[in-house]
Amino acid sequence: MSMLTPPGMGGKYRITGATYPRMRRPRRRGRLVVALVASVAVLGLVGWGTLQLIGIFTGNDEKASAAGPKADCATKASPSASATANTSRAYPEPAQITVNVFNATPRAGLAKETADELKKRGFKIGDVGNATAEFDKKVKGAGILLGPTSAMSTSLPVLGTQLTGAETRADSRKGKDVDLIIGTGFKALTAKATADKALAALAKPQPAPGSTKKAC
Repeated sequence: MSMLTPPGMGGKYRITGATYPRMRRPRRRGRLVVALVASVAVLGLVGWGTLQLIGIFTGNDEKASAAGPKADCATKASPSASATANTSRAYPEPAQITVNVFNATPRAGLAKETADELKKRGFKIGDVGNATAEFDKKVKGAGILLGPTSAMSTSLPVLGTQLTGAETRADSRKGKDVDLIIGTGFKALTAKATADKALAALAKPQPAPGSTKKAC
């Protein structure tokens, strides 16, 4: 037995002469495969993160946010009851308006005829007669509608539907009555059918701002 033979070993493990069994290192293929898979996963994560950063700096987020309003355009916006109520003005009915009719023309009886017609259309009639010296024969148009400042957005627009082309003015009176002063250019009150349409349009609520659908 050779001196190179470990104690207790013999047979085919006996080392004779200068020869000895070759000892191979364990194979490491499994470790290499695991390391390769881990490297690919890391590279994939790095690449995905890079793409996200590129998307942020190149404006992909802006495109996404720009696409948002398009979805909103598909939804029709309808005015709420409160919004509609806020945009509609409460005009008085003709029966709530007392009209004084004065004639500033040389034509006799014109004030009474006009007052009678306004009464048929639902207005209350106050004083009827000739205009004062301030207006007598000095009103060249169809007429003047005169009332307190508060009537400029309430009673006078309603009365104005009955006489197209009349001038509207405010004075310092304290009462709520309004005057219709007939001018030399007066021919007749506005036709009732036309006046009724004007009254209906005046009372019709207007849509609230921004309540309509925007074009996409």
